[in-house]
Amino acid sequence: MDANLDSATTSGAWAWFDQEHSASKRFMISGAIWALVGTFLGLLAATEYWLPDMIHNVAWLTFGRIRPTHINVVAFGFISMSTVGAILYVIPELCRTRLHSERVGNILMLAWNAVITAGIFCLLSGITEGREYAELPWFLDIPLFAALLVYCWLVWMTVLNRKEKQLYVTIWYVAGTTMWFPIVYLIGNKVFFSMTGIADAIAGWFYGHNILGLWFTTNGIGLTYYFLPKITKNPLYSHLLSIVGFSTIAMFYTPTGTHHLLQSPVPEWLKAVAVISSVMLLVPVMSVLVNFFLTMKGKWGMLGANIPLRFFITAMWFYLLTCFTGPFQATRWINWYLHFTHWVVGHAHFALLGTFGFVAWGAIYYCVPRVSGRQWYSRRLANAHFWLSLVGTTIMMTALTIAGLAQAAAWEEGTPVYRGVIMVNPYMGMRAFSGLLIVIGQLLFVYNILKTLVFTEETAEGPLEEAAPSPL
Repeated sequence: MDANLDSATTSGAWAWFDQEHSASKRFMISGAIWALVGTFLGLLAATEYWLPDMIHNVAWLTFGRIRPTHINVVAFGFISMSTVGAILYVIPELCRTRLHSERVGNILMLAWNAVITAGIFCLLSGITEGREYAELPWFLDIPLFAALLVYCWLVWMTVLNRKEKQLYVTIWYVAGTTMWFPIVYLIGNKVFFSMTGIADAIAGWFYGHNILGLWFTTNGIGLTYYFLPKITKNPLYSHLLSIVGFSTIAMFYTPTGTHHLLQSPVPEWLKAVAVISSVMLLVPVMSVLVNFFLTMKGKWGMLGANIPLRFFITAMWFYLLTCFTGPFQATRWINWYLHFTHWVVGHAHFALLGTFGFVAWGAIYYCVPRVSGRQWYSRRLANAHFWLSLVGTTIMMTALTIAGLAQAAAWEEGTPVYRGVIMVNPYMGMRAFSGLLIVIGQLLFVYNILKTLVFTEETAEGPLEEAAPSPL
């Protein structure tokens, strides 16, 4: 494909596919819509957990089918598509060139949406592999992997055709992800890599943990390295810290998945490696967070006026909490105490929704005006979306964490499991309420996008990004 294709001279049906930034824009619009669908499914699952007799004799709406559908839509629909959309904007900007092929990017967007839609129908129908984060059936694994390879090709061709010689840290993270994650995906899905017994469990959790570490984390952190200096107009605090964070994340993340299997007959040396690596994750985490927070020096006042920045900084606080509770609960005795409780579910939501969900929202709020040429329709709607999402996420984390501690204490005392279920029911009500707040926020978010991009070119209030106050 010609990277210098002029959209003004393109005619016919392909004109829709060849406009500059069109693939980025449509990926992010898709991500926003999937955010609404995914969080609604999450609300439905949380309500069924709280009121298990709410729905009778409707197989498609049982918790066992809604829950994996919710996870796949949020992970691969909302967060992945929003993140890929942002990357397709950021990488050409850093390379000072156009995306290698907007046409391929748009076709990829359509194919990705088609796989997610088909996945919803399959999972709700009970067609699943039953593996964490790899529930999609084999006949969808293949096109999804093909889409991943096309995305990797698109990123690398753009980087190789760059006009900027220096590779900024964001490109390291994104390019590293394109090399690491296809291998992780191959190992995690039975259509490509199948084992039996405990070896299959080890391979499954190698995938289940590294999809977080070598897809969501590396993409999300890489994007934040771009957006924070860009928004604040501050230089990145330390190039050395960025090297430390990038160099150690793959080294320490890859063996950690086995800490989910500490109570199983996994070889002891592998358990030891997993626990030590989980604790050592504090090295890349702290190098990244220190770098980000010191990059903000003198610009913390921008949080009141700049909504995209507010999302990114909130995400980093959630990342701090995620990566302190993660190594803590990976140690043997704590893992034994908290395993199978709602604490672990809360930790997973800290990571995916609290950290990388907020990165995805922040990226959309920053990029949409730049890929569409239109300012956001409503600042008040964006503000409401932020606070509903933050309050909802915080209530959810609090409810799940307290419920997990209550469960662990009850089981330690020998309380029967069914009594523990009754005991945590009020916290499940809190969880459902938090889901309602998040869904309302997504409704406002999607409405704001539609008003911005489809129905009007006028803004209802001022821009979401305002100039930073002068540092003292």
